[in-house]
Amino acid sequence: MPDWLIVVLCAVAAVGLFVLGMSLTLMIKGHHIDSEISTNKNMQRLGIKCAVQETREADGHADCSDPGKTLPGCSGNCGACDIEHK
Repeated sequence: MPDWLIVVLCAVAAVGLFVLGMSLTLMIKGHHIDSEISTNKNMQRLGIKCAVQETREADGHADCSDPGKTLPGCSGNCGACDIEHK
């Protein structure tokens, strides 16, 4: 069997195992894995913040989590924060 075919088969098997693992997680837990910092309760409890929020706090800009002092494009959700302050 050619080497390239072995590599392709190993890649397909790895992707298949990943899809199977994600499917089992969804079936057992009943929901998708919550990896977004702004919505994950455990990350918030541990005090983990998104990089944009930490940078803004270090630079003295408005805090992303404070709705009264937010910059345009920053709603407390790390996906909504933009580094360019647009």
